[in-house]
Amino acid sequence: MANIAVIGAGFVGLSSAYWLMRDGHEVTLYDPAGAAGGASFGNAGTFANYACIPVNNPTVFRDLPHYLWSGSSPLRLRWGYLPQLTPWLLGFLRHSTAARYTESATALATLLGRAQEGYTDMIAQAGLDGFIRPRECLYLYSTQKAFDASKPTLELRHSLGVKSRILDKAEIKALEPRLQPMFERGALFEGSWHLSDPSAFLHALQSWLMGQGLQVCAVAVQSLHPQAKRVMLATSEGSAMHDFVALCAGAHSKALAAQCGDAVPLEAERGYHLMYPGTSHLISRPVGWAERGFYMTPMAQGIRVAGTVELAGLGLAKHQGLMDLLHFSSQKALPELGAPEAPWLGFRPTLPDGLPVLGRSSNSARVVYAFGHQHIGLTLGGLSGMVVADQVAGRPSVIDLKPFAATRFG
Repeated sequence: MANIAVIGAGFVGLSSAYWLMRDGHEVTLYDPAGAAGGASFGNAGTFANYACIPVNNPTVFRDLPHYLWSGSSPLRLRWGYLPQLTPWLLGFLRHSTAARYTESATALATLLGRAQEGYTDMIAQAGLDGFIRPRECLYLYSTQKAFDASKPTLELRHSLGVKSRILDKAEIKALEPRLQPMFERGALFEGSWHLSDPSAFLHALQSWLMGQGLQVCAVAVQSLHPQAKRVMLATSEGSAMHDFVALCAGAHSKALAAQCGDAVPLEAERGYHLMYPGTSHLISRPVGWAERGFYMTPMAQGIRVAGTVELAGLGLAKHQGLMDLLHFSSQKALPELGAPEAPWLGFRPTLPDGLPVLGRSSNSARVVYAFGHQHIGLTLGGLSGMVVADQVAGRPSVIDLKPFAATRFG
């Protein structure tokens, strides 16, 4: 069996550690922030098996001015970051044609259709069942016009195997009576679920894996050096040699992938959340407001309101306007929320075509990629871990990896 390094302790990294250890490998996990120290800490907590619609689609050419200039838009761009962002934006627009949009949606649906396979055994063996809340996600539209505009995406989801039930105003009220009666239509997605505490889930998984022999190094990997039979890591505390490396560092993966021969156009989507303590009883499931681009999820500590997109790189300064929008919009939908606490900013990895990078690096079969999952790293974490383990073992992958290759960007 091999000695393997996993870089990144989020859902993808820890799932990779699980599947590699299941094959009998010795695994060392590298992450300076520890389990759930990045985007995996602050997400909406949803297993979104329905999320096969990439952000880039043909309507972006029509709607981009609204997204960039409207005060209610969940998308913001920091203009000072535009020079660095321009190559990514041009790639995003190139992948927003009808044909490429459909290709990306089809590829995502292939992953999402098997996403549960990556978690079933892991959750059972690690004793994580107590974190699972089997309530289906409710996606809401505040106007008939907004719902009508969404019909093409709902139809595309359906054609790709996503099962949903469309609700009218009365059915929404019956399902979630504390919501304001302002939503005209809703979609309830079959098979979706959520976590009561994403961070606690990952810490529990890491603790269980450590009991099985996982080694944890709370240091940053600064460089990768693939060799003929091993890979050398340079860290902030020295160097180490491993037989294989799994790169699962999310938005921080770009430089390390470049050292392995792959110029991946990875950017960071800055996402936000607010917590409303003691409010979990107000809703029974994740509730998303489509036009405002956020979720309200009942968790152990209260309702977490998570969402929005800011394109501004890895800077730490928070955008007060986006946090205000989250608070205003969530209180409009659920007036009993009260005052928020613990505003959080995280960095989602995003690629121009909306797909993750999965598979071996160009320069070495000993470096395996699993990063770039955008908004669905939680959902695809388990399956991505299966892919990593299959690549290390030389087994045929459970999915066709061609659409997700690092080399697809030329």
